[in-house]
Amino acid sequence: MAGASSSLGDEPGGGRRLLPGVYNRPAVSLTAFLLVAVAGLIAGVINSIAGAGSLITFPALLAVGLPPVRANVSNSIGLVPGSISGAWGYRAELRGHLRELALLAIPSAIGGTIGAVLLLQLPPQVFEVVVPLLVASASVLVLVRPWIAHHLAVRGHNLRAALASLLVVGVYAGYFGAAQGIMLLAVMGLSLDAPLMRINGYKTVVAGVSNAASGVIFFFFASISWPHAVVLAVSSLVGGSLGAALGRRLPEAPLRAGIAIFGLLVAARLALNIRL
Repeated sequence: MAGASSSLGDEPGGGRRLLPGVYNRPAVSLTAFLLVAVAGLIAGVINSIAGAGSLITFPALLAVGLPPVRANVSNSIGLVPGSISGAWGYRAELRGHLRELALLAIPSAIGGTIGAVLLLQLPPQVFEVVVPLLVASASVLVLVRPWIAHHLAVRGHNLRAALASLLVVGVYAGYFGAAQGIMLLAVMGLSLDAPLMRINGYKTVVAGVSNAASGVIFFFFASISWPHAVVLAVSSLVGGSLGAALGRRLPEAPLRAGIAIFGLLVAARLALNIRL
């Protein structure tokens, strides 16, 4: 596999790397790929249940040596199969609502495309500066999910508000995407009059659509670490199926707390420029 060199062509716009020197030699050992595979498996489960899997896989890709933008691009593509298997697990909740689901997917696809273009067009320094803030914000969002779930009881049905919100979340997902599932639960839960399990199914599909849309842009215009993306794809596919099956059984509170704490630690390390 071609390594992530320090040339300007490795990341759009050139410029200084986050954590200089750490990402110049991506690890291709069995241990590195096992780390990515385990992260993908866990992320597939988490994305089907809560939606913060990138807080596991993105740091794993950084840890094996990928530069931030390349890690983000590879991560987005690698997690798409997990969304597919997770959506299949919610097929009972989605049956009879495919028309509404297709409508919800449209702004997510548009937003994911816009976010991907922004990621590739803006200088990498922008991503490097904002990614610790995005990771920290996503981690806090994981913690406040119970508050979001509590307020689902006061939701109304406002399809226009849902579509506009999904466009915004789609842009975020195309640009970075960690915890987009929780954002989707929030905006759809507060704007659609639907049971939480159906909204969770909507969330899984819509997140996959935005990732797939951004993935198309990345496929043609970005530098992707295909070995790592393929490992993520296979492991997240398995994890998505497991997550959909276990979604009603696993205790969510410890999982949520662990993800949030881990995410905040990652954000702090990125912000302090400390090697993972």
